[in-house]
Amino acid sequence: MLLIAPHGSYRTAPFIDTAARHAVEVLVVSEGRYSLVGAYADGLHVDFGDPDAAVEIITEQAVANPFSGVIATDDATTELACRVASRLGLPGNEPEAVRIARRKDLARGALAQAGVPVPAFRTIDLERPLTPQLRGLAYPCVVKPLAMSASRGVIRADAPEQLMEAVLCVERIVAKESDPFERRRLLVETFIPGVEVAVEGLLTAGSLEVLAIFDKPDPLDGPYFEETYYITPSRLDPVVQTGLRDCVETACRAYGLREGPVHAECRINRDGIRILELAPRTIGGLCSRLFRFGVGYSLEELVLFHAIGTPRKPVADRGAAGVLMIPIPKAGVLRRVEGVRAAAEVPYIEEVVIQVRDGYELVPLPEGSSYLGFIFCRAPDPQSAETALRRAHAELNVVIAPRWRCSESAC
Repeated sequence: MLLIAPHGSYRTAPFIDTAARHAVEVLVVSEGRYSLVGAYADGLHVDFGDPDAAVEIITEQAVANPFSGVIATDDATTELACRVASRLGLPGNEPEAVRIARRKDLARGALAQAGVPVPAFRTIDLERPLTPQLRGLAYPCVVKPLAMSASRGVIRADAPEQLMEAVLCVERIVAKESDPFERRRLLVETFIPGVEVAVEGLLTAGSLEVLAIFDKPDPLDGPYFEETYYITPSRLDPVVQTGLRDCVETACRAYGLREGPVHAECRINRDGIRILELAPRTIGGLCSRLFRFGVGYSLEELVLFHAIGTPRKPVADRGAAGVLMIPIPKAGVLRRVEGVRAAAEVPYIEEVVIQVRDGYELVPLPEGSSYLGFIFCRAPDPQSAETALRRAHAELNVVIAPRWRCSESAC
């Protein structure tokens, strides 16, 4: 199995562990030549910024050691993975389909062309005068980078002056993007109100199998859109859940996606179901730990078996599960997280994971893209899972010191 992963991806270790349990050899492709993590250091090293050269290097490796399948762990590697799969004749999506899914402007255009309802949207060129480009927009609206994930750089604006501030803020965030087009353009679209959910699925020849629907009980109305609670199974009406499946499958068809994992974010309101974003990868962070299927499979196992051509039929466990992606409350330097033991002792809590070490700088949204950690739970029903997560979160006290920056004159 070829696993293409950015250095430091949350998803790498679960896939490697899963492959080891099933005696599947894994070669990790990354840029981590000097990594302290063996899987990265001992793997195949390419430059993700030069995909043509990366495909040639991987193809040469495949001649000596053929692969049975290719998996991309993150948005940054999905395009390369599908190009490799196409070159090697392995199952996968067309590169253009993955490119459309990754780029928010192309995705909106593809959905509109396919007749899928989308909000009014506009691409902004940061190298041209902004005022004329922002004129005539409806409010509230949302500014987005073209290709970032985890809600990074996504800002709501309720008035023209807020919109200008949001555009300038996101311009600073995308300034270091490697792709020149993505560095110079932003997407502005009408804000979609409503209840937000996440849909995790698996595509086989264009047919979508929904593995889970996650409720997001906290309102996500901005100005920033930090995700916190994910609860499954969903408490939505079964008719709505069927509509979600059909909507996500239609979006996949509009993009041209046909194979592999899909993670979609949707909003539901009186006008129906609207796609926010859809990515040809698994759910982010450590959230795949929530998946426990009744026949003993994990999410990584289902994706692995699918990639190598031996798919398994998942059967969802009874009961409920949930995760809190612990938000970063403010910018500064982390001193400590108090109350971790008390949080872990809340009934139904399985684990409290603090990902950030003491002394590290914390960067909240919209500039940041990571979480303080995760709280996992399993409970008899969704409401008990949500209650347990909220109680556990209330036990935590995050101690943050301000970061003092020296000016040139002071130094």
